[in-house]
Amino acid sequence: MEKDKIRVLILDDEKHFTEELAEFLELSGHQVSEANTVADGLSVLAKNPIDLLILDIRLPGNNGLDVLKSVKADYPSLEVIIVSGHGDMETVIKAMRLGAFDYLRKPFRHIDIQIAIERTRKFLLLQRRLTIAEERNSLISKALEDKINRKFIGISSKILAVYEQAHLASQYPDTNVLITGESGTGKENIARIIHFSGDRRNKIFCAVNSSSITDSLLESEFFGHKKGSFTGAITDKKGFFEIADEGTLFLDEIADMPLNLQAKLLRAIEEKVFTRVGDTLPLHSDFRIISATNFDLDQMVSDKKFRLDLLHRLNTLHIHIPPLRERVEDIEPIFKQFLTEFSQRLGKPIPEVPEEVMSLLNEYAFPGNVRELRNITERAMIFSKGDRLTTQDFLIKSTRTATTPVAKETLSTDGEADVIREKLKACNFNQTETASALGITRDALIRKMKKYNISISRIGL
Repeated sequence: MEKDKIRVLILDDEKHFTEELAEFLELSGHQVSEANTVADGLSVLAKNPIDLLILDIRLPGNNGLDVLKSVKADYPSLEVIIVSGHGDMETVIKAMRLGAFDYLRKPFRHIDIQIAIERTRKFLLLQRRLTIAEERNSLISKALEDKINRKFIGISSKILAVYEQAHLASQYPDTNVLITGESGTGKENIARIIHFSGDRRNKIFCAVNSSSITDSLLESEFFGHKKGSFTGAITDKKGFFEIADEGTLFLDEIADMPLNLQAKLLRAIEEKVFTRVGDTLPLHSDFRIISATNFDLDQMVSDKKFRLDLLHRLNTLHIHIPPLRERVEDIEPIFKQFLTEFSQRLGKPIPEVPEEVMSLLNEYAFPGNVRELRNITERAMIFSKGDRLTTQDFLIKSTRTATTPVAKETLSTDGEADVIREKLKACNFNQTETASALGITRDALIRKMKKYNISISRIGL
């Protein structure tokens, strides 16, 4: 057991929910156990030291409040975050009185559970231990390795140049950075490298998916609100700007933010001053902005879809991550790193990789980039037989030819739409397989299809 990881138990009767959340938390550096029944959950608690319990308040055949009361009595130092698909505020209040640390209503975003965990006493204690114990001067120290997705590796001159630019950016903790690159290239990982290599490393890295913020939630999500400021505002709430004080606010998919929302955020980003909804007291927050996109923002400015003044504010330093097909020499080391990871996770020996397998991978264009390579490696490890991989273990075909045009370094809106249409056809219009091939979730695929007005009937059915 690694002493510097938060040990989390997820107790929820929905298996797909526990699996998805466990994967996210593991990638965030936590040690995770899952249970789908109260009996299994209590067994895990009895046999393993657990720091945090994520508990569904409504479990079949059990009263969630009774479960909460019992575990708090037996494990008083255990932090508990309550989750529920129902908005029964009376139950939530009772849960808080019984010792729950926080409450999240399903469906919630990964950023919500991340922020909730980072507010717990256990997390803060471990962070202080890391601050004292770890080296601070190397680009990728152990603290950094624990925070970033270490699958983002490479040996090519292009990716080493990206690392060098990230290291330079980390030395200027007040300077905003714009990271561009196709979907799946590792933009958030570069953002984390910048944050955890700089002077803000011991403060929060708050990642926000810009496309998920609706007009009605904008002010509350970014600026926070006072209790009673609107229906449902039962407590004071900190917004992203306040949460990210002295840390980094990472705005992913910044191009998806509607124009009217861009205008509301610009002043706060420029002046670092904002006011909670329902309050009159201005607040100051010393945050750094790192944003990312897979679109050509200059073209979007020309098309009146993105504010020029906001682009200038975000784009003080610009780092572009080339797609995987433009740095073929990185495919093999990344692939072998994934083989090591999945051999450990799946309990299989690391297989032999014949030359024809590497040739197939090197000749594939990887529209989903590193994320897609990770997915197809996992699939191949699951379906492979014996200790040797074959080309039949990979559901891909060579797409690189002498006449294959090199894609634009940053996808335009039309460019990404075309990739999605082509991959849908290649996967016989199966959305789950298409999402996996592109290295994104099915929900993300559906959102992009709606954004580009792509329907199955229009492209082949």
